[in-house]
Amino acid sequence: MTVARHYIMHAKEGMDAALETALRAIADAVRPLPGCEGAELLRDIGNERRFVLIERWVDIDAHKAAAGSLDKGVLAPMMAALDGPPDGIYLDYLIR
Repeated sequence: MTVARHYIMHAKEGMDAALETALRAIADAVRPLPGCEGAELLRDIGNERRFVLIERWVDIDAHKAAAGSLDKGVLAPMMAALDGPPDGIYLDYLIR
């Protein structure tokens, strides 16, 4: 059962390029982790400061286990560019 971990993030004013770079690095770091089936990064066409990161995992437990093995240094640039905490949810695929 593949699940999606969906995050919506907003960049601080003037930090959209920095957040994009940081999220690209996170997606690259997440893809090879055990249980990850891919990661996508999108930007809101109407709001260049809003980004969506979608990770695909074999299940929720795989995502939670991988979080512990992710290099925390890769998260620091994202945290510095964020305007508030990410909004994250798990989603089931109904049609794919």
